[in-house]
Amino acid sequence: MRIKHLAAATALVLAAVGGAEAKDWSKVRIGTEGAYPPFNSLTADGKLVGFDIDIADALCEEMKVECEFVVQDWDGMIPALQAGKFDAVIASMSITEERLQKVDFTNKYYNTGPAIAVPKDSALTGTTDEALKGALLGAQSSTTHSNYAEEKFPSADLKLYPTPDEYKLDVASGRIDAVIDDVVVLSDWLKSDDGACCKLLGALTPDPEINGIGAGIAIRKEDGDLKAKFNTAIEGIIASGKYKEINDKHFDFDVYGG
Repeated sequence: MRIKHLAAATALVLAAVGGAEAKDWSKVRIGTEGAYPPFNSLTADGKLVGFDIDIADALCEEMKVECEFVVQDWDGMIPALQAGKFDAVIASMSITEERLQKVDFTNKYYNTGPAIAVPKDSALTGTTDEALKGALLGAQSSTTHSNYAEEKFPSADLKLYPTPDEYKLDVASGRIDAVIDDVVVLSDWLKSDDGACCKLLGALTPDPEINGIGAGIAIRKEDGDLKAKFNTAIEGIIASGKYKEINDKHFDFDVYGG
């Protein structure tokens, strides 16, 4: 009899603990950078816009949850997620083995490759390590693109920046010779007045070990239920045509990629 009572009490305790651990995802806080156009950026009046933001809004609508955006500097994005400042990161964060040591990811929601841009009067003619020997190459720190530069272009001198805005200013003014980033980010900048200084030197072949398998939504490892909700929602907006609608609003090609 006592054993039965003990078993019943244990079951009640476990149920209570499980209930305490269950999270209410009726509201989800989403971290993003707000400094990576055309994927995410802030307007003059402080409004978040871009592909990442539209995708996040669509996913939240699909999940029928309220979403709140939190702007976070890129370098502190994963630590802030782990500390509970927000619940998910939708900020063009590539899914890599290095990051998977710290956080989990949903399935990808897009996949694009790296590229190099240079001033229009640049003497650089190629995107090999030999061609970039001695060149001062700018990249945003803590990104797959800075990792790619370190691995693939050891003969170049790499200069790291907190945000893309800063490397853009330096390459436009001639303080550095070239920049590396996502091909879509660079192409979008080159179409703008600020990017009139420069041209695309060339697209680069992605290395899955460095660049990952696409951009995903970063989630704390213990929040597997939220990851599942997002994955179901990604499938949902693709099936409904909402993803294509957002894609076509921002791009004239399929950003989902292979």
